[in-house]
Amino acid sequence: MENFKETGLSESVLKAVEKLGFETPTPIQAEAIPKILQTDADLIALAQTGTGKTAAFGLPIVNAVDTEDTRVQAIILSPTRELCLQIASDVKDFSTFRKGLSVTPVYGGASIETQIRQLKAGTQIVAGTPGRVCDMIRRKKLDLSQIKWVVLDEADEMLNMGFKEELDFILENTNQERRTLLFSATMAKEVQRIAENYMRSPEEIAVSARNTGAKNVTHVFYSVHPRDRYEALKRIADINPKIYGIVFCRTRRETKEVADRLMGDGYNADALHGDLSQAQRDIVMHRFRRKSLNILVATDVAARGIDVNDLTHVINYNLPDQLEAYIHRSGRTGRAGREGVSIVLLSRREMRKISFLEKKVGKSFEKGVLPSAAEITKTRLFHLIDRVKSVNVNPKVGEYIPEIAEKLEDFSKEDLITHIVSFEFNRLHAYYKNARDLNQGDSKKDERKRKSVKTFSRFYFNVGSKQNIGPKEIIKMINDHPVLSGVKLGDIEVFKKFTFVDIDSDFTDEVKSCFNGSEFDGHSITAEPVKNEANRVIPNKSKSSGFKKGGGGFRGKRKGGGFDKRKGGFKGGRKGRSFKKR
Repeated sequence: MENFKETGLSESVLKAVEKLGFETPTPIQAEAIPKILQTDADLIALAQTGTGKTAAFGLPIVNAVDTEDTRVQAIILSPTRELCLQIASDVKDFSTFRKGLSVTPVYGGASIETQIRQLKAGTQIVAGTPGRVCDMIRRKKLDLSQIKWVVLDEADEMLNMGFKEELDFILENTNQERRTLLFSATMAKEVQRIAENYMRSPEEIAVSARNTGAKNVTHVFYSVHPRDRYEALKRIADINPKIYGIVFCRTRRETKEVADRLMGDGYNADALHGDLSQAQRDIVMHRFRRKSLNILVATDVAARGIDVNDLTHVINYNLPDQLEAYIHRSGRTGRAGREGVSIVLLSRREMRKISFLEKKVGKSFEKGVLPSAAEITKTRLFHLIDRVKSVNVNPKVGEYIPEIAEKLEDFSKEDLITHIVSFEFNRLHAYYKNARDLNQGDSKKDERKRKSVKTFSRFYFNVGSKQNIGPKEIIKMINDHPVLSGVKLGDIEVFKKFTFVDIDSDFTDEVKSCFNGSEFDGHSITAEPVKNEANRVIPNKSKSSGFKKGGGGFRGKRKGGGFDKRKGGFKGGRKGRSFKKR
């Protein structure tokens, strides 16, 4: 399809398209717009972030809305307020030349009374987040009984963020004759469930293979020890002086910590997370879009709705809990025909996840080697020289040249160059003079040593038997986080109000990131290492005691292990360790 006129849009909408500077429809627009305009079928559209999905559903809905009817005719659901506001803004732009058409954003974090007044005034299209839309329905301020279209944008992300019940409630309270348009980057099981339960024989289109990533993104992984992640991140930033990217962290706490450290080390960075007010988020995003910030550190949730087309890098400081979300992350670079790089920092124990990701994105991952101090120094120095050569010379500087030349008259050309270069070199040399090789790779001797000895860190969990938490629940909590799959466990001691768990010391950072701020069966979870109990050395022999994660129970060193009814827990053999429940 060469132009938008072939899609069947009306003149008033085409005029808005022309004003916005759109020329050729993207693949998802070329396929979705005619289907929405010319058929009555429900639609499932699979496309990556940044492929033009908003226009794919927004233009035909704006085209078809009855401007004489002020009731809500279309509702567009999205996972975050940033994306909600972006969609509302785009749809308003699409309706510039359709008089009488109103668009209202409905989202949390803003005055609900103001939004209620806007709904009462009459609006045909509502863009909303699931939580606030449910609130409006329950208050009887939002009537979806006459709705014609329901759009689920970023459906997989809404479900990943826990909006299953809200989506069910909204869909159950809409006109059952409506059309449902589902847009998603992946076709996860929960998305399929929505399609089966709430859509009628939907047509399906996909602009690329299911669950795959953008074609012009290069995927690179670096194998580093978890404790070296931050240093690895800095080296990646230093070797790419023109970096303009997003660093994805798993939790708000981790986001704050990484951003604070980057800013403290002199990088143009800032954080975007759920604890910021809307005004604070707007300031951060304004700076990022203007490129006053080179690096934005964000959680998956906070990054939804970021609409920036020229990112050079996406860096996964930690892989997401749901590995399918990697597709969303990597899809934020390599947009609008540009090349992009998606980087993963992972430990050796996470290497098996690369093959899973390769299947998901449909591309092979390159194994990266973190640069040495010499490589970084050379790159930064030549970048400095390029900046000096390309700087715009202000004519007024000529007033100072005679006096400056006098001050530098004792310098030869070589001396002057040496001093200019040393201005940057000295800083780099001071920082990197004792730099270690961060690339993970053991010698055979180290490998044998690591196999013969295992260290565990004791963790305190703030839940126990009073919250109906036992060893099985603790193990389930750990298994629920893909990044912790395969982690070795030692003792699990359950008390009334808390629990101690011995966990492989290599996963200390991951445990804190996964659990702090999380919930399990309605209980807020805190997991912290117990002071003075870290790095407990335990021989890792084939007959050693401890919990065997894949075997469904404990094993003792000799015969006699099993469940002890009198003590209310498991017991090991003569020298085995056991669950202790008190």
